[in-house]
Amino acid sequence: MAASPVPSRARWRLGSIAAAACGLALFAYTLRETGAEEVTAGFRRVGAAFLVILLLSGLRLVARAWAWVLCTDRPHALRLRDTFPALVTGDALGNLTPLGLVVSEVTKAAFVRHRVSLMGALAGIAVENLFYTLTVAVVIAGGTMALLAVFDVPAAVQAVSVVALVAMVGFIGVALGLASGRYRPLTGAVGLLERWSLAPASLTGRLGKLQHLEDRVYTFARRHPAVPVPVLALEFAYHAAGVAEVYVTVAMLSGTTPPTLLTAFLLESLNRLINVVFKFVPLRLGVDEAGSGLLTQLLGYGTALGVTLAVVRKARVLVWTGVGVAFLAARGLRPAEIEIEAGQ
Repeated sequence: MAASPVPSRARWRLGSIAAAACGLALFAYTLRETGAEEVTAGFRRVGAAFLVILLLSGLRLVARAWAWVLCTDRPHALRLRDTFPALVTGDALGNLTPLGLVVSEVTKAAFVRHRVSLMGALAGIAVENLFYTLTVAVVIAGGTMALLAVFDVPAAVQAVSVVALVAMVGFIGVALGLASGRYRPLTGAVGLLERWSLAPASLTGRLGKLQHLEDRVYTFARRHPAVPVPVLALEFAYHAAGVAEVYVTVAMLSGTTPPTLLTAFLLESLNRLINVVFKFVPLRLGVDEAGSGLLTQLLGYGTALGVTLAVVRKARVLVWTGVGVAFLAARGLRPAEIEIEAGQ
């Protein structure tokens, strides 16, 4: 008899509540220490430029949606009008739960099931994520090196930065190794657990499907040698638009002192790091504000600017989350259907 999904859903809810409560407490503390009035005044200074911020964030989503199209094996044919709403919807649900990555990717696959098979959708999503995470590691590593080389930062920040840099360099090596198509880490791990009689039956029963999925994902670059360059270009365009978004926001907040591109790049690389490390915190509530406030203080702009930048970013995320929920309703998908997709 299959185990009931109720306990699993209950754990998800408890995890979501706990992560959201911790984030909310950190957000309240950061806002109190910074001054709510100062943050509110800064948000008002952004004004109509918020529409520019929304446009730039929309272009970022288009870049990743287009990359997903290119990462889908033929004869499956996904179009930008399929992947864009799927991506927005997946990110919307992912931002609201502690298991953001799992929920996000399953939702994307479920959203395009009318166009491709579940295996085809998951393979394309995994390939795009591999390229995306590789560029994220490059951006974080670049930002960390720039911070250490240009600015005089406290010893504690230096230590954290060195750890992050080493981790990102190691991750780049792992990602390149996976993209070479020579390794199958998931099926290898399950096979090892199976030999030790430790693998859950739910995994061993899907070992064939998992191996097929890994074969499709990790040999993609070898089978489609012309695709990686345009996909990487789109992924780096995503980050470039992020830097532009930060530049516009900080320029509006700082008034007469526009930021440098280096400052915008450092703030964007920090945001990527926060998204990686604190993915389990819904909306990165509190964490983004505290991290951005610390960095803008180190850069000489003061804590309030960083906190306000994070609040503006939160408002942008909430707008796109609303769009994603609207896409989900229009598509007619229900959370229960998404759970069924995840269990297949």
